[in-house]
Amino acid sequence: MRIAQISPLYESVPPKYYGGTERVVSYLTEELVRLGHEVTLFASGDSVTQADLKSQVPQALRLSPACVDSWAHHVRMVERVFQEAGDYDILHFHLSYLHFPLARAKGRPNLTTQHGRLDLADLRPLFREFSDMKLVSISNYQRRPLPFANWMATIYHGLPRHLYRFYPESKGYLAFLGRISPEKRVDRAIEIAVRCDMPLSIAAKVDPADEEYYRERIKPLLKHPLITYVGEIGESEKNEFLGRARALLFPIDWPEPFGLVMVEALACGTPVIAFGNGSVPEVLKEGKTGFIVSNVEEAIAAVRKLDRLSRSYCRKVFKARFTVERMARDYLKIYAKVRDAYGEWSQVA
Repeated sequence: MRIAQISPLYESVPPKYYGGTERVVSYLTEELVRLGHEVTLFASGDSVTQADLKSQVPQALRLSPACVDSWAHHVRMVERVFQEAGDYDILHFHLSYLHFPLARAKGRPNLTTQHGRLDLADLRPLFREFSDMKLVSISNYQRRPLPFANWMATIYHGLPRHLYRFYPESKGYLAFLGRISPEKRVDRAIEIAVRCDMPLSIAAKVDPADEEYYRERIKPLLKHPLITYVGEIGESEKNEFLGRARALLFPIDWPEPFGLVMVEALACGTPVIAFGNGSVPEVLKEGKTGFIVSNVEEAIAAVRKLDRLSRSYCRKVFKARFTVERMARDYLKIYAKVRDAYGEWSQVA
């Protein structure tokens, strides 16, 4: 099958540091190539792939000091995609809704994975207008605000089976990995660790929009002797960071669409203590791969129950539910369905 993957340009594919969407695009792209499909990746020029790379900008926009208006580059990329859309059996977009008008106008077989939150009121009229767009959700929870949309499937993210090594034993610290922002609630993670008298290692980036929050609310908390802030880390560092942790803390305060870091932790054998928002109950098995809590007190109690969990079972669940092989198979089924439906429609038209 001739497949075009269209990635956001904010990060390279795969990203050098933080970047969940681009990371998933990379895993899927490389697996489709491995399976023998003709894959073209529309992404930034610093991306690394076995697919045919169609470079849209020289460097990921987040790392480019010259970029002022990121939308300009994305609009240009979408136009280029549809200029050569006839070369592909399926166009797989990861751009939320930016391409919807051209996708409708050009009438080529296309699919869009929604990677972000969909509970914003502004989105309802937009998705009603484009109710013909074929969509994939990354959790069942994610799609709840838009039940009328044209959902083709829910496809959970997957990681390469051997990307993360299994760690049968930890070094006894708690871990936080992600962004420092109000919705990620690293302040909760710090409180949990301090009250449990356990070390907490924080690997996280700070976006420009969250600089004031970090400076005023979080930076003073990092002075505690139990807290270590290591900054933003890359893919090569995450395995040991997560694998050596006693548990990953995921104390979110927002409707998480998926939460890839939970799966990364399970791949290492590391259980997760997560606040039960968004997709968390779909990803974790309560009392098996972690604990789902509703407040800090419950999280503290969960830390004290970690000995009940099996690290080997966490790894087993990862291999059964969250590998890239499974993700690619799921997408190929939908690709074929969308392509065949387009062929039937074009014959009628």
